[in-house]
Amino acid sequence: MWDDLGKGAPTIMALARLCGEALGRSITPPDTLSAEACCLLYLSRERGAFEVKATDNAFDAIDRFLTVHVEIQEDEMLPIKIRGDAAATSQLFAGFCELCACGLVMHHIYRDFSLTPAGFERGQNISRQPIETLLERIAGDQAENL
Repeated sequence: MWDDLGKGAPTIMALARLCGEALGRSITPPDTLSAEACCLLYLSRERGAFEVKATDNAFDAIDRFLTVHVEIQEDEMLPIKIRGDAAATSQLFAGFCELCACGLVMHHIYRDFSLTPAGFERGQNISRQPIETLLERIAGDQAENL
């Protein structure tokens, strides 16, 4: 049990359930999403793949948080967190929960999630300008390449 807790299993199961409930109800995503949800859609618009994971051996507490990672290129995952800012990092995770709950993200296996067809469509329509500051806070020097 402790091993499962250490890997974030209860939270990942809750996310999977949110995704499943949204798919089962065929809900229509809202017209307006949080900046954090829009940022995740923007970053995942090409590959659409997410992994939710944590590390238990980091010194900084925020680095041990359960974190959404977005596949930005083949074999390259970007952790969606803001170093040194627990509140902003939690808001980013809440943005992922929002995408799960409204049917724009689906769960596959274990820690793996992806955009749904509606998520891909919505991601293509996200403008970079309103989320530019948030992208810079997440990606730092890499932001201009995203």
